[in-house]
Order: sequence, then structure tokens, then C-alpha cells
Amino acid sequence: MHLVQIHSEVQRRVAVVDEPDLVLLREVNSVLGLAQRALSVERRLSELVGDLTTDESLRYDDVYSGSSDWKLLPPIDCPGEPQRVHVSGTGLTHLGSAKNRQDMHLASVDAQAKMTDSMRMFEWGREQGRPAGDKIGIAPEWFYKGDGSIIRAPFEALMVPGHAEDGGEEAEVAAIYLIAGDGTPWRIGMAAGNEFSDHVFERRNYLNLAGSKLRNCSIGPELAIDASFDDVAGNVRIVRDNQSIWSKEIRTGESNMCHSLANIEHHHFKFAAHRQPGAVHIHFLGADSLSFGDGVRFESGDIAEIQFDGFGRALRNRILVEERSTIPLRVRVMQ
Repeated sequence: MHLVQIHSEVQRRVAVVDEPDLVLLREVNSVLGLAQRALSVERRLSELVGDLTTDESLRYDDVYSGSSDWKLLPPIDCPGEPQRVHVSGTGLTHLGSAKNRQDMHLASVDAQAKMTDSMRMFEWGREQGRPAGDKIGIAPEWFYKGDGSIIRAPFEALMVPGHAEDGGEEAEVAAIYLIAGDGTPWRIGMAAGNEFSDHVFERRNYLNLAGSKLRNCSIGPELAIDASFDDVAGNVRIVRDNQSIWSKEIRTGESNMCHSLANIEHHHFKFAAHRQPGAVHIHFLGADSLSFGDGVRFESGDIAEIQFDGFGRALRNRILVEERSTIPLRVRVMQ
């Protein structure tokens, strides 16, 4: 079962994807509200969706193409309270990402070193990232991206800000969680995502990783509440002037990762600050391959397209590159 959030000039709705249609739900206008209701009445999300299904439908092609008055929203948000949404991620989960990171960081380590810190962390993950039974594995790399204000809807622009040195796609699956009133994390589902980052800034020194992640990103268009995450095939491509300039087949899912999903979730939610009732977490689960690693640099107007089997229609975002900023931001002093 896949859900989308849509809006018009006067209202917003939640719909179930029933290709080629979107079937509208009644009584809820956000996936967050739907999930909160499921928890409050102690019902399975899919069962509650079935109860709230209406006879109203829209042609998905019209909404997806932009020819409808209805537009796609991110598949999860917190209307009016973006600060309740926490966006983060785990890196060095896929062999491809580890190789790209190794290549980026080689310039900042001793040429005689056997491996970078990035590859060292990846090897730790391969050795201890998939613990058996109730054991706790080693912690993966973790990074923070921002609050809900950085999430862009499908087809919205991803901005390379004037202070950035670059911007590059990272095709990933993002897991989406709601924290219940008793502090229990509940996984609502998963969605395709573009975890947009500044790889040129990161390449200068691996300690720039934290700052390189503070960028906008996108998820959607569909929230899969029952998708398998064992072995997921996908494709990512960059389109310029209606021509594909780069594309690659990619794979994600636990079979292709050195950390299990359960281990990633434990190490994210072990922190009490990540279990605040009512909070929403969007957590990116790592990339298999980056166009940056193949020398691609975005230009304004490029389109990044990401699609994963079992996760619905492709996520597409236009890229906008701001003019380079040369004037420092000044803080005013209160006296």
C-alpha cells in the first residue's frame, strides 16, 4: 500500500495509490494525522486506510505531470510545525558509497595510509553491523540534515545555495518514523529520497562532512507502508536539456548493506532526545552510487530522477544553482 499527500489552492488530502488513480481518504488531511489516529485507536495503518477510503479519485498521471489543480506534497510533513520533523541519515552503509568516500578523502590523509577513516568505519560495519539475535552491533556513521523546512516536494527545486561549493544527488531510501506518546518509535513506512549534499566541500576534508549535509533534500512521491527492504533495485539519472547525461543502475536494501536496518534504528533511537513524543523522523539509509564520483557537476535546470522498484513512481527534482555569495552574513548584537 502506497500513500501520497496532495494539495490544491483550498485544501489538502491523503490518497491511496491505485494505479492509474489516486483514491482519496476522508477525515484526514495528512499522513501524520493518519498515523496518529492509527496509534490512538490501536489499529494497523493499512486497516485504517481501508476504513477511510472514499469513492473519490483523481487520475494520477494528471497530478504527476502537473496538469491538475492538485499538486504532490512530500509524503510526510508536519503542517505548520516543521521543527517537529528531524531529518538525518546513516552513511557508509553501501560498498559503493564507501568507495566514493574513500576517493574523496584520500587527499586529506597520508598517501601511505592503508585506508581512510571512512573505509575504517565501513570495515567496522562489515564486521559488526549485523548483530545476531538481541545483541547490539557497532554504531554506524550518523549525520544531521535539518528540520522539516529542508524537505522539498517531488518536482520542487533543490537549491545549491550561494555559500555552497557544489550540490550532488544521493539516491537513497528514507525510513519515516513517528514517536508515540510513550516515547516508542513507530516506523510508518519508507520512501524514495534524494539526500542532496555538497561533495566538493566534503572532499576538502572529511571533517567537513557535517556541514556538507546541511542542505535541502527531497522524498517521495509515495510513502510505501509495506515495501520489502531486503534487496531493492533502482535507477538514478541526470537529465540536461531533455537528454540523459548520466545514469546508473543501483541497489539498496539490507542484502546490499553492511548494517542491518534494526542496528541502524537502535543506534538512532537509543538517544532519549530522538524519542520525544509527537516528533517525526526522516532517516536516510545510505547511497549505492553518486554521479559526483563519475565527475558529473550539476547546472541550473538539470533534473535529478530517482526510482526504486517497489516504491512507486520516480522522484524528480529540478536543480537550481544560486549565484555565488561573496558578502558575509553579519549577526546583530543586542545591547
